[in-house]
Amino acid sequence: MDLLLKVTDIRDLTSEIKQFTFVDEGGGDLPAFEAGAHIDVHTGNDLWRSYSLANSPGETAQYITGILREEGGSGGSRWMHDELSVGDIMEARGPLNDFPLVESAESHLLIAGGIGITPMLAMGYRLKSIGADFHLHYCTKTPEGTAFMDDVKEVFGGNLTFHHDGGNPADGIRLDDVLKDQPEGAHVYICGPGGLLNAARESASHWSDGSVHFELFSSAASGAAAPVHEEGDQPFEVELKSSGQVFTIPADRTILEVLRDEGIDTVYVCEEGWCGTCETGLISGKVDHRDECLTDDEKATNTKMQICVSRALPGERLVLDL
Repeated sequence: MDLLLKVTDIRDLTSEIKQFTFVDEGGGDLPAFEAGAHIDVHTGNDLWRSYSLANSPGETAQYITGILREEGGSGGSRWMHDELSVGDIMEARGPLNDFPLVESAESHLLIAGGIGITPMLAMGYRLKSIGADFHLHYCTKTPEGTAFMDDVKEVFGGNLTFHHDGGNPADGIRLDDVLKDQPEGAHVYICGPGGLLNAARESASHWSDGSVHFELFSSAASGAAAPVHEEGDQPFEVELKSSGQVFTIPADRTILEVLRDEGIDTVYVCEEGWCGTCETGLISGKVDHRDECLTDDEKATNTKMQICVSRALPGERLVLDL
């Protein structure tokens, strides 16, 4: 859903993280959202970026998010920190949810690192309201660098363990211990830096299928983007099913870039293969999947792809459901 949001409050949570509060520009109610949901916002430097909602899912009067200023990022968070002011109006989409709670689970284990606390806070509100069995492990460098500290304490109460690693992950959450045994019917939710996310997923690799949930805010590989271009990449053709148009994708460009330049309506956010926004149906052709959001099974079925990073395998022509 397309939204116009007005900024009503900006405050420092830490030296690197700000809290932003948005309301409907026209003064009405905002669309309801579920725990784990995010909105996509259009920044003034013409980027679309996804930010998780931190407030209680029952609220429709406002959206609250926390944003880390990333010096080495593509510029979206820096613009939000440096240029956005109270009273400004922003174009947005959503809310969308790729990280939902499984409310039927017997218990819920939440693992957050840094700014990954944002969707976890909304989850905490929801789990508390339904009387669920839940516990949060929250890792940051220092107490002073812990975003939403008071809110987290209020929501999670005794169901909370803080970990302050001083910047050394080895001194953080003992993931092998925390995830050693899976209680009957338990689900785990993980959100944070790539290193934490990968380590937690590995430690939970013995958990049952479908019980491990995670959300990516940047590439989990090492904080770097997914490999958009690789040595040996070749040009290939894509055909749009609806119009029959055929476009050649050069070796040094992506499907998304070419379609956007040709005026084809596409929805995208990260352009790095981790947010899933540009997911497109595939009619035929074999794909070199380079994203981090499709599961191995989804990639094997070869029925959809992320057009911001993935390409055709050599000699293949892709027919897209566009």
